[in-house]
Amino acid sequence: MAHSNNSSNKIPIIIIASLFFIFGFVTWINGALIPFMKTINELTDAQSYLVASASYISFVVMALPASYILNKIGYKKGMSLGLIIMAIGALVFIPAAEARTYWVFLSGIFIQGIGMTILQSAANPYITILGPIESGAKRIAIMGIANKVAGALGSLIFGALLLSGIDEVKDKLASSSTEEKGLLLDTMADSVFTPYLVMAIVLFILGVLIRKAPLPHVEAAEIEDTKDGTTTKTSIFQFPHLWLGVLTLFVYVGAEVIAGDTIIAYGISLGFPATDAKFFTTFTLLAMVCTYGLGVILIPKYLTQSTALKISATLGVIYSICILCTTGFTSILFVAALGISNALVWPAVWPLTLKGLGKFTKTGSALLIMAISGGAIIPPLYGRMVDANKEALITSGINEVDALATASTHSYWLLIPCYALILFFSMRGHKYKNWSGNKLQKERFTIKKHIKQHVTE
Repeated sequence: MAHSNNSSNKIPIIIIASLFFIFGFVTWINGALIPFMKTINELTDAQSYLVASASYISFVVMALPASYILNKIGYKKGMSLGLIIMAIGALVFIPAAEARTYWVFLSGIFIQGIGMTILQSAANPYITILGPIESGAKRIAIMGIANKVAGALGSLIFGALLLSGIDEVKDKLASSSTEEKGLLLDTMADSVFTPYLVMAIVLFILGVLIRKAPLPHVEAAEIEDTKDGTTTKTSIFQFPHLWLGVLTLFVYVGAEVIAGDTIIAYGISLGFPATDAKFFTTFTLLAMVCTYGLGVILIPKYLTQSTALKISATLGVIYSICILCTTGFTSILFVAALGISNALVWPAVWPLTLKGLGKFTKTGSALLIMAISGGAIIPPLYGRMVDANKEALITSGINEVDALATASTHSYWLLIPCYALILFFSMRGHKYKNWSGNKLQKERFTIKKHIKQHVTE
């Protein structure tokens, strides 16, 4: 990988960290948006988790187009474009609040997701190849600290702005007439106006400023021919570890979003007031930040990227089982503890997957960005499981409050197969590039060599 020296990388790293701060802030406010949207639009649990779907499905729609755009305009202009599109998405929240129409809110979230797709498609590979690939996880861990600190702030700020008084509103809704209910919900919906207008202005300004930022041009090195006569790779399908990395990132993002975006709603389902539950996402993010800090210190000097991934996946399985086996605040703490197991997965999977891709790095990055769509599919699946389990429990004679609490807890079993797949990639999957493609090419070269010798004889 082509890269500049460490001292000249400090300013670019700070600039890219600021971008990770921005999309961390925007992404992690979903934890507050989900219960907010559920209330003002009178949604089921499964419907409310479409907030996460609208954001993350954009990574499927836009990842490959984003790769094409970046090939045309480069990383720097791509980052600028992503910020401006995110600002447009924030502005859509204003007419959405006026109309109190769920699909308009989802449209604004989707547009912001498109901007984040372009921004992440540029920022993640850029920071990965900015220095040695062996320390890629360390640089991405630094980005993770910025991302999750912003997420914690965003969750607290928007939790205070959007969820303030939500319990009182719910109590009033139960005894209000249709006209009074509409007025209450309209007033609550209007609370998004000021924060999203400020967000749009800030994103527009940053989109313009990033064009003037001192970011060096970097590109991944080409793959060289090997000494034994094997040819250069000609297709992304010759990199089995890439596809396993994409699948790993898919389930990881789903697990991460469940840990961060469901914990507030989970706390409310267990009977905690929204005034307390609004802090729960922050617990998850702070756990991630602390673990990122350890990653910066330990990788690669004391801990390899693959070892960090093994530890993370193992802890993920353990904590998921603990959620199922506990109740109340203890169970919530284990959901928050998933932040520890999640923190180093993203930083480790990116360099392990991109290593050796050479000229296919941008395409590989686009596929990894597409894997973020796991956040659009797995959390709503959790929501559907909660709804289905709750109905089954109510039918069996359990009251609605207890049924929701039990269903919300038991549906977290979905996380166990996700972390099991991450564990497989950490142990075996990322190594498949060492034998699958190269072994086949060597065999073909040997066969051709024997044929040539036979003809000569």
